[in-house]
Amino acid sequence: MDTGLTPADVAASPAGGKPHLDAKNGPLVKLLFLALLALGLAFGAHALYQDVMDAGMTPSSWLPLLLLGVALLIALGFEFVNGFHDTANAVATVIYTHSLPPHVAVVWSGVFNFLGVLVSSGAVAFGIISLLPVELILQVGSGAGFAMVFALLIAAILWNLGTWWLGLPASSSHTLIGSIIGVGVANALMHGRDGTSGVDWGQAIKVGWSLLLSPLVGFGLAALLLLVLRAVVKNRELYEEPKGNKPPPWWIRGLLVLTCTGVSFAHGSNDGQKGMGLIMLILVGTVPISYALNRAMPVDQMTQFAAVAQVTQASITRIAPGAAPADPRRVLSDYVRTKAPTPELLPALAAVTGSIGEQVRSHGSLRQVPATLVANVRNDMYLASEAIRFVQKEPSIAFDADGRANLDAFKRQVDAATKFIPLWVKVVVAIALGLGTMVGWKRIVVTVGEKIGKTHLTYAQGASAELVAMTTIGAADAFGLPVSTTHVLSSGIAGTMAANRSGLQWGTIRNLLMAWVLTLPAAIALSGSLYWLFVHLF
Repeated sequence: MDTGLTPADVAASPAGGKPHLDAKNGPLVKLLFLALLALGLAFGAHALYQDVMDAGMTPSSWLPLLLLGVALLIALGFEFVNGFHDTANAVATVIYTHSLPPHVAVVWSGVFNFLGVLVSSGAVAFGIISLLPVELILQVGSGAGFAMVFALLIAAILWNLGTWWLGLPASSSHTLIGSIIGVGVANALMHGRDGTSGVDWGQAIKVGWSLLLSPLVGFGLAALLLLVLRAVVKNRELYEEPKGNKPPPWWIRGLLVLTCTGVSFAHGSNDGQKGMGLIMLILVGTVPISYALNRAMPVDQMTQFAAVAQVTQASITRIAPGAAPADPRRVLSDYVRTKAPTPELLPALAAVTGSIGEQVRSHGSLRQVPATLVANVRNDMYLASEAIRFVQKEPSIAFDADGRANLDAFKRQVDAATKFIPLWVKVVVAIALGLGTMVGWKRIVVTVGEKIGKTHLTYAQGASAELVAMTTIGAADAFGLPVSTTHVLSSGIAGTMAANRSGLQWGTIRNLLMAWVLTLPAAIALSGSLYWLFVHLF
């Protein structure tokens, strides 16, 4: 592959072991970029069209489809910016240790970001969605729903672009969480409620802890790992700085490429899910007949689905035998929003659970649910799943072992029916993230490679920081928690500099901390303002 590096470029590389970062992309790289971009857009458009046609949808107006197209492009734009903003951290160590030429490293990282997205579980995606206001999730195809999606995505993109322009490794995860909170608070205030009621603060705090602790984990574990390496591995080559532009010994080079690959893969599997979750929210609201329910669920599972719903309804009725309220969906919606149980809660949950089971039983499969009922069935399933999630944590509600097992089984069934991600969504997000990795990486790479420590990055420091980042992100992904590649890796490099007594550039550290502190309030203010504006425009 033509990387754009020539012998003259190498000879002109800066002194002191700094890599040459200004080489132009070769024509093959540009052609590959354009081909992948065209392929991704064509594949996504064809798959979307095919799904809509298979479902027999005949649009009565082109406006929702136009809004769908714009929303999908903005969501993919967020992932594209995420790629060159966050993934630059993954390639900084292999570039500054001369383990890989810059453009080879960027393409390599892009490929493994792509693969990471494809194998992701979806847990992070739907964990992010659960932070959104329940009334907007249930009506995401409305004007307010589109205003929500546009506001939080545009706010996240603007802040990411601003921090990238300044060369600050800010967190895309942090930004998106702030944008979601801003929309939730603004929506509550616009409906005359207390702003604190617009967000699932329990889930927000859980995510916040992961974002807060991940840089501390990165700093501490990377420093500790470097010290352990010094005690165990006595080969002095591992602890040296690069000599000019000479690549490291093959075994060190292999280690650094392996850790870069791991960070890129983990980043794709975690960060790629944020865009996937929002795209699914857009699809559910705009073309519910195709995406509100998982039409791929086997027919032979439907009998079991209906049976589990029946026994779950019976379990709930045993401890709350009262009559169902007139509007059980409103009761569940209020509970999911406020987390305040009322005497009507369990009878309402029993009624909605029974209704879901009856709908599944009567239609035989999710593909056979009439178009006019799809959105309502999906909303019932979403409300039941969220209500069960909170009911199971209520100390005042005591189910026996069988009752809890039934609730768990029923929740798994409805989640399988509503929380799914089609392959084409994973592919287009993977392409957007991978292509983003190939663009705009230089600013963040320079900050990570040159401006955190006072000395050049050693091989052991690069390997320690990347190994910790790879492990931390992978663990967070397993628990369905979003973490920041930026925070973990940047703090990991700072930790190795501290452990190595190399000294830190406190001006850069202060800027990083400032970006970390300001990201949340800035994203909240920006998305809340945009949401107010868009609600009045739609």
